This record gives sequence, C-alpha cells and structure tokens, in this order.
Amino acid sequence: MDYLTESNRRCEGDAVPAIDDARAITARNKHVIIIGGGDTGADCLGTAHRQGAAIVHQLELLPRPPDERAPDNPWPAWPNIFRVSGAHEEGGERLYSISTQRFSGNATGRVAALHAVEVRMTASNGRPSFEPVPGSEFELKADLALLAMGFLGPERNGMLDQLGVRLTDRGNVWRDENWMTSVPGVFTAGDMQRGQSLIVWAIAEGRSAARGVDTFLMGRSDLPAPLQ
Repeated sequence: MDYLTESNRRCEGDAVPAIDDARAITARNKHVIIIGGGDTGADCLGTAHRQGAAIVHQLELLPRPPDERAPDNPWPAWPNIFRVSGAHEEGGERLYSISTQRFSGNATGRVAALHAVEVRMTASNGRPSFEPVPGSEFELKADLALLAMGFLGPERNGMLDQLGVRLTDRGNVWRDENWMTSVPGVFTAGDMQRGQSLIVWAIAEGRSAARGVDTFLMGRSDLPAPLQ
C-alpha cells in the first residue's frame, strides 16, 4: 500500500520523493516480485511497468483458475475463471501455487532474493490447506518486493482480544441480527464480520450497523438498513 499510495500522490503532483530520488519506492530497472494475484497485485504490476521495471514476477498461492467454469462452480455463483487484466497484458510473469519461504538480503540490508516453493492445495474439514511439493524449492532475484496478499481475517491481537468478542468458525467477528457483537454496545460491519469482500458490502453493512447502534441508544431508529 505504501508503494501504490506514493505513486498515486506523485501522479497528482503532490510533494513526494521524485522517482529518481533515493528515498522513492520505485521499480525502475529493478527485478520486482509481487506477492498476491488479486486486484491490488495487478495495480502493483501496472505501476511497476510504467516505472520501467526490468522484470516482474507475480506470485499467487492458489492454483491457476480454469479457463471456463468448473462443474463445482455453477451459475449464479461468481465465476472462478482465469482472467487477464489490462496490467497483465502489459507483461510480467504470473506464477501459481507458490508459497514464499523467506527473503535474503545483501550486505547493505536490502532485499536481494526471494526463496519459494511450489505447493499443492488440499481440502481439510472443508477448508483449503497447502502442502509443499518436495524438491520444488526455487529462488528469484528480487530488488523490490511488494506485498499484495489477501485479507485473512480481523487482527485479533489488541482490541478484539481485549474486548473478548466472540468469533465465528471462520475467525470473523460474530454479530447478532442488530449488528452487535457478543459484547453489549460494541458493533461490527464490513470485512471484520463478513470476511474479505467488496467495498459496496462494507458501505451497506455500515449503514445497517448504524441503524443497530441508533436502536441500541434510542430504543428505535428511522435510519435505513440495506441489509438485515
């Protein structure tokens, strides 16, 4: 996020380090590794190309999606198929079923290489797990590593642990029909209780939670609730 934020501000003409400044986060003439195959990763990919990266590898933990719907992914479910965005069309190499093991650096403390292994996805109790493929370890030169990994659930250390809120089996924050957690007066919405999803869900849930808060404080509410 630091990388994309700085790039956006530079494009807007804000006061940030120039791309040839030693303080700038830039991909110019660098071997770039992007960890994460989603939309944020694609944004990093396009930005790295425009900054003149020497080569870009984008790593994804999951297997490559099929070109067409699989039998277990019928309509109207969201089609889990292989997609190529405009950023991907510009170049770079996409690697699937890859798990990063560690980074190694040079004498000045800068990243120099990424060490990874191929993985095989299996299902355990209905949830995916990833087993390293023996002998598949490899190394990629890396001058710049960009973390664009997916959301794995709310961060428990800190507020959630201190409040002692109840969690769901998936590790998200549990709520009742009024969007209140197991702690009276504490409400939740968005990714915190739904899991990784789209901003439109967060907006709708925030409005619905606001009605729950209003009802809790006032005993009733005239606020709209897009979701129940």
